[in-house]
Amino acid sequence: MSIEAQTLEAEPARAPIEPLRLLAEDADDLQIISAALQDAIMRPVDIVWERSARTLTLALSRFCWECGGTRVMAAMQFGDVTAVKSRRLHRSPDAALELLAIDFMPDEDPEAAPGGRVILMFAGGGDLRIDVECLDAVLTDLSERWPARLAPTHAADGLEAE
Repeated sequence: MSIEAQTLEAEPARAPIEPLRLLAEDADDLQIISAALQDAIMRPVDIVWERSARTLTLALSRFCWECGGTRVMAAMQFGDVTAVKSRRLHRSPDAALELLAIDFMPDEDPEAAPGGRVILMFAGGGDLRIDVECLDAVLTDLSERWPARLAPTHAADGLEAE
């Protein structure tokens, strides 16, 4: 057996990694997307609200926890958006925004169901609130993956282990 043949036999065949495509229609679905987008990076200029189309689109660099430390360009779009508000987000178009989590708070008024507010929480305490008539969100990967320079780390709320 040649050396080349031995090398091929020693390496297991890897299936190609399919691009991530997720749909959220309720709070549980959105928690799955939130986990997939933890530590995604975007810029304020990558947040586009098309008021007349009632959509909000985000372009972001997603850290692929499921792929062992790679990044991929991804897009997330929310439909049926009625309002968008931000609090303590950097306004500079090229500022880096690191997404920590996404949450959904349904309207308390039963007549307003299934509407509510989607809250995107960023490192540094800023957030983006998206008011929706109903939860309709899509996440999809757009590019090939590339090696991440650094893996995100999270301090345990500033507490040190004893």
